[in-house]
Amino acid sequence: MSEVTIEGFRQAFLDPGSRIRLNSDHEPEKHTELVSITWKGGFLDGTEAPLNPNLNVLIGGRGAGKSTIVESLRYALGMEPVGEEARKAHRGIVSNVLRGGTQVSLRMRSYRPARAEYVIERTVPNPPVVRDGIGQVSNLSPVDILPHIEVYGQHEISELTGSPEKLTRLLDRFVERDSSLAERKADIRRDLERTRRSILDVQAELDLIDERLAALPGLEETLKRFREAKLEEQLREQSLLVREKQLLHLISERLDPFRECLGRLRQEIPIDRAFLLSESIEGLPSKEILSNADAVLGRLNNNMEDLARRFGEILRRADEGITDIRTRWRGREAEVQAKYEEILRGLERSAVDATEFIRLRGEIESLRPLRDRRHLLQRGKKEHMERRRALRAEWEDLKAQEFRLLDRAAGQVGRILRGRVRVEVAAAGNRAPLSSLLRDEVGGRLSEAIEALTKMENLSLPELADRCREGTDAVRTAYGVPEGQARRLAKAPPEVLMRIEELELPPTTTIRLNTASANAPPAWQALEELSTGQKATAVLLLLLIESDAPLVVDQPEDDLDNRFITEGVVPGMREEKRRRQFVFSTHNANIPVLGDAELILGLTPEGEKASINPDHIGSIDAKPVRDMVEDILEGGKDAFETRRRKYGF
Repeated sequence: MSEVTIEGFRQAFLDPGSRIRLNSDHEPEKHTELVSITWKGGFLDGTEAPLNPNLNVLIGGRGAGKSTIVESLRYALGMEPVGEEARKAHRGIVSNVLRGGTQVSLRMRSYRPARAEYVIERTVPNPPVVRDGIGQVSNLSPVDILPHIEVYGQHEISELTGSPEKLTRLLDRFVERDSSLAERKADIRRDLERTRRSILDVQAELDLIDERLAALPGLEETLKRFREAKLEEQLREQSLLVREKQLLHLISERLDPFRECLGRLRQEIPIDRAFLLSESIEGLPSKEILSNADAVLGRLNNNMEDLARRFGEILRRADEGITDIRTRWRGREAEVQAKYEEILRGLERSAVDATEFIRLRGEIESLRPLRDRRHLLQRGKKEHMERRRALRAEWEDLKAQEFRLLDRAAGQVGRILRGRVRVEVAAAGNRAPLSSLLRDEVGGRLSEAIEALTKMENLSLPELADRCREGTDAVRTAYGVPEGQARRLAKAPPEVLMRIEELELPPTTTIRLNTASANAPPAWQALEELSTGQKATAVLLLLLIESDAPLVVDQPEDDLDNRFITEGVVPGMREEKRRRQFVFSTHNANIPVLGDAELILGLTPEGEKASINPDHIGSIDAKPVRDMVEDILEGGKDAFETRRRKYGF
């Protein structure tokens, strides 16, 4: 009641289902609520709109500011509309109605995990600021304190029905949360990306080695001709010196991994132990136990520092040993070089180029170790690919687990709305990410192939990648695509095929509404078969159930039929309003009257401004409010006649 009066008490008994709660009834659970919203500047300058924890209805003539209130709520919360048209309308109101410099302040109250009050302030065009109960700026964001609030502008629900992917979001609050699942998915995705990069890096080095080794047969053939000229016997020592020089290089190169390892070890020292300081664990029940970890990490740090010193000393001695070997070898090199120059002088008058022979021998010796390197790389690539196969299987398992939770949620919704709405979800129903990848990275004419993959009921991305690797015939047989397009897919670069394996195709949702009248056999129709009003009704019925977060909708009746409002939406609203807060703006009297709104706010335009008259704030039992509903709202008198006995006029 707006005021505690005998008349209000009498009227309560005329609608006991909404107005009366017995002592034996369960106390409704406390739920997150918007307490009030105020404006400084703009179209609603100086206005404060108080809100009730249950059903709030904004009424007023066209242009009175109802949509401005809804979009102000959305703007203060930093929420983006889900539909493109709704996004344009929202930005238009922010730019042209709220305008730069206007501050919107939203006061809200939360009861979980404990009661707390916050004020969310946002000044156009700056980001929102959250203040706690004593006015201090909080580190929380609006989404942290209102994670499940839903705000829909005019026609946005209708726009939402055109996207099976966006409809899936409506099931989010019914999904059983598994925080470890999201973490594991993120870890697997990163590991898949790492293996992709590793495989591509190894393959790039293998290609480079193969390119260099391709010259080896020709070089060896040329060397053979030098041997036939008996030059190798004369330059034997110089030829062997070339091999020795290559060996010295390889010896030094073998220390490089250990130098890198030492560098990484030194980067991690000293070990960060700040998180174990006494003030960090003060008040924890296991403080005495956890404090021992500081000593453990301290000893580890000392041991690692000692290890780094000894590691560095070992490498230093190895470097000194290699330097000594190199110095002694250079003495030997000088002797051989002197003999080599003497031989060159003897060959000056011959047609044989000894310098070319030595250069050729050096080039061959530099290529021969690449064969060993190639073998190591091939083994490493095999290990990466085996690791990737295991990750790929785990990635598919995790996606399937996540979908099963969503499918369970769809079943739960169907049980709640039994006889009114059915919800079905399809795994990987949205093929747009795959289509975009193929168009962008494969290119060419792929329209029939993409259409076939889009329409395929159970599409396996790992299988698609494998068929492409097998070749044109495998692709054509598996997916029935034209040969030219199958050839393009089969020639897709390895990176693209691995990225296909890493894709996550979002699920899609199908909603069916029972359009039969009461007591008639069910007549289930999918959204695409329904009128705009019926589509919006089906979605709104989902929005009304099973949440403790506020739901804000601007003029839902724009897309609804009156019959569905009175038979479907209003009963759901009356049932749920004790468990959550609703804020609706409307021109339709059925919502505040039949819904028995706890609070109606009547807006009045005043030139280029709008305001809320205090006399027009209250429940339906307040005469000024009732008069405004009858005068302004469409169907006002008819709605009141439906409740004639309740209101006594």
